[in-house]
Amino acid sequence: MKPAGIYIHIPFCRSRCSYCDFATGLYESAVAERYVASVVTEIATWREVIQLEVVDTIYFGGGTPSLLSPQQLQLLMNSVRTRFDVSPNAEVTMELNPGTVTPDSLAAFRELGINRASFGAQTFDDRELARLGRSHTVADTRRTFSLLREAGFENVSFDLIAGLPGQTLEQWERNLGEAFALRPEHLSFYLLEVHEGTPLATHIKNGLQPTPDEDVAAEMYRVMLERAAAAGYEHYEISNLCLPGFESRHNSKYWTGAPYYGFGCSAHSFDGESRRWANERDLAKYVATVERNASPLVEDRRLTEDDRRAEAVFLGMRMMAGVRTGEFKELFGVDLSVAHADDLENFQHAGLIEFDGDLLKLTRAGALLSNEVFAAFV
Repeated sequence: MKPAGIYIHIPFCRSRCSYCDFATGLYESAVAERYVASVVTEIATWREVIQLEVVDTIYFGGGTPSLLSPQQLQLLMNSVRTRFDVSPNAEVTMELNPGTVTPDSLAAFRELGINRASFGAQTFDDRELARLGRSHTVADTRRTFSLLREAGFENVSFDLIAGLPGQTLEQWERNLGEAFALRPEHLSFYLLEVHEGTPLATHIKNGLQPTPDEDVAAEMYRVMLERAAAAGYEHYEISNLCLPGFESRHNSKYWTGAPYYGFGCSAHSFDGESRRWANERDLAKYVATVERNASPLVEDRRLTEDDRRAEAVFLGMRMMAGVRTGEFKELFGVDLSVAHADDLENFQHAGLIEFDGDLLKLTRAGALLSNEVFAAFV
């Protein structure tokens, strides 16, 4: 088994973004106190896996974990270190939002062992930030990045979103120029997804914002990869870039079949073999359940052999390094090049995949149309 990762969901935000479909809500100190206590209890009483692997990544995601106090984060860190065998060189990531940290809070986070920061820049255009309902400005982004460096963070990641309503290719290129000028160790980039039920979806439906242009977004993706390569970044996963050696060790577990254990509302877990489970999504229900000493699990699924084979392909191929068909055959007894010969031939002819010996991987064009490729294996 590979080393495991720990994910802790912090569902609090300073404001609600118009495109957000995550399990989050506005920060309230009293609710946060109860929530942190509940997560500590969940971790202390957790018995979902008997034979535990060493933990070498911890990830505080959300939401905005930096809204918690250092004391609350310390309670969570202590509970993890008490319950699990945490490697001394563990990657410990905290998500934050620009404008939610100070020199003092960052120094305290460093003292807790947090050694990687990830935040949502999303765009370097204040008008676009306002349309997205973001609570920060471009100046906040620049200042937060500077504060992270001053606090000693040598592994910083931030997100960009392409294909925003009305966003032009020229505006996107300016975003890339700003991003690469800061030179973070890691960049995540996403094509905007409009989820039903979000304010953004309502705005577009009512004509208050234009419908995103998929063709322009595709060109933005292409330009991003060209500019990234020229700047020395590696495209190691469909939506992720890094300077050499700075891949997200935690997120890579999701794509390589490593075990990870999630705590808090809406958190998901995987035992590294055949079991996936998830917690109650609703914050109030999660807290009430844990406080009455009951399990917060609401989903518990055993993967069939077909499920495991499909996941090994479509999760593995998210990594631009690809999947080795020889190793796949050893694990599952299936030769991909035979079982999916017609699909692979069509994808290869369309320029979406390529073979390097027994290595099957997406091309740049294939990365943009990955869902169409993956559907053939599900």
